[in-house]
Amino acid sequence: MKAFVFPGQGAQFVGMGKDLYEESALAKEYFEKANSILGFRITDLMFEGNPEDLRQTKVTQPAVFLHSVISAYALGNNFKPDMVAGHSLGEFSALVASGALTFEDGLRLVSKRAQAMQKACELEASTMAAIIGLEDETVEEVCESITDLVVVPANYNCPGQIVISGSIEGIDRACELLKEKGAKRALKLSVSGAFHSPLMQPASEELQAAIHATTFNCPICPVYQNVNAYPQTDPQAIKENLIAQLTEPVRWTQTIKNMLTDGATDFFELGPGDVLKGLIRKINPEAKVN
Repeated sequence: MKAFVFPGQGAQFVGMGKDLYEESALAKEYFEKANSILGFRITDLMFEGNPEDLRQTKVTQPAVFLHSVISAYALGNNFKPDMVAGHSLGEFSALVASGALTFEDGLRLVSKRAQAMQKACELEASTMAAIIGLEDETVEEVCESITDLVVVPANYNCPGQIVISGSIEGIDRACELLKEKGAKRALKLSVSGAFHSPLMQPASEELQAAIHATTFNCPICPVYQNVNAYPQTDPQAIKENLIAQLTEPVRWTQTIKNMLTDGATDFFELGPGDVLKGLIRKINPEAKVN
């Protein structure tokens, strides 16, 4: 069974999608449609911008989404998923590629999500940190022990790699404690805020109205969603999980394990970079990653 996975924010690079635009008339059509919907030429920033411009959340998220979805469209009849999943932002790419959302609605929601997250980031100084070399339970216990500051597990990426999210002070204290517990690394990330934490609640509320106002369809295959790692095809349940996603952790390790249990034999990553391929190999070294 074929499983297609879609990356999230952080996978972007200058030049992304340019080959698709130049080599596929269909891809060019969708990129130009995106320029029109967004009201600015995001293709200029993607193909020839500078890394700083591309790193702005309001640009990064639609850019990664576009590269991912258009990569799926460019495959034509070769895009025949038995199951799909996306990491954080990538869940929107998965939903559009699988037909649960139209391209236009997906792009509008991603743009709205990016702007809402950017605003939430500006309300309070916050960040994220990658914790390498500890059991999930140890990281969870340390986060739970810090009761006066916001700090929570945000991304369960693969065994031995969790990203935590919270206030600057909360992350600093957690990193110190986790190093004492034996973490090989506790590395603060160059992100603009505490994604997948309670500090994203204002963004979640803003996005909720937009998601409820958007029509979702039954996807052509199960979509494994971040909040619980389970396959979903019911449009209403997909909506609710998508709203919860902004303040809840991305359960990527469990998602891949569940896809394998449910029969995934081949994984394909669509979008910029190949971060997810590396994570899948760490989750299960025997998984077939293309």
